[in-house]
Amino acid sequence: MRSFLGVTLMSALAVLGSPMHALSQVELGNAGLEVFSRRLQSVLNADGSSSFDGVAISELQPALTQRYQRFRQDFPEITWQVEPAAPLADGRETLRLLVRGEAASEGLRYRLEATERIAIRLDNGRMVEQELVAHESLLWSGERPLEVTLGIPDAVLTGSRYDIDLIVEEPLDQALVAAGLIDLTKQQVEDQLRPNLPLAPMGGGGLFKSVQAPQAPGSQTWALMLVHPDGVVTATKRVRVVKSL
Repeated sequence: MRSFLGVTLMSALAVLGSPMHALSQVELGNAGLEVFSRRLQSVLNADGSSSFDGVAISELQPALTQRYQRFRQDFPEITWQVEPAAPLADGRETLRLLVRGEAASEGLRYRLEATERIAIRLDNGRMVEQELVAHESLLWSGERPLEVTLGIPDAVLTGSRYDIDLIVEEPLDQALVAAGLIDLTKQQVEDQLRPNLPLAPMGGGGLFKSVQAPQAPGSQTWALMLVHPDGVVTATKRVRVVKSL
């Protein structure tokens, strides 16, 4: 499945626009953001027949439509919830997206849950620029989904070490699990590619790793996989790398 990593439609928007510029002199108010969030939610939930003409400028529409249709092919049973979120420290407005879906592939049933936050700029009620601020997703397979918690920070300091944990809420007694972790490249994220994750035996409690942040500001996107007796859990998380928190 192309959506194996749980990268949702709005993640793709991060590569469609130019870098964020300062907001225009006339900033979008709370009421306008609420209206736009409802319109975007309606478009995303339109059963695969969506037209993005009313919510995005023409330069964004072809790639957005292509990724949307490809995502709906993998997850026909998908719902989006879009709501205004708190503005960033630099004043940019943001939206929070909740994504839930199910799919079947090669005899397996998959369940997806993802959350994202995007900073946006609108012009005449249509999105002209945006930036992906946060992304986290979990994808389960199997008849009895394993309850897990993803323990990864949203932001870390440049050059620092931090923990990446995929914790099994109910330890699997004596059962062993196999798990793997990989730092996705920008190209893998943009193309929604399925990388090869090297797996190694782990204890029943989950996956626990310590990783290094790069020396320059930016972001890291991690993909995790946990194979257990009841199925497979995969996860993705975007971590912002900043000079100060």
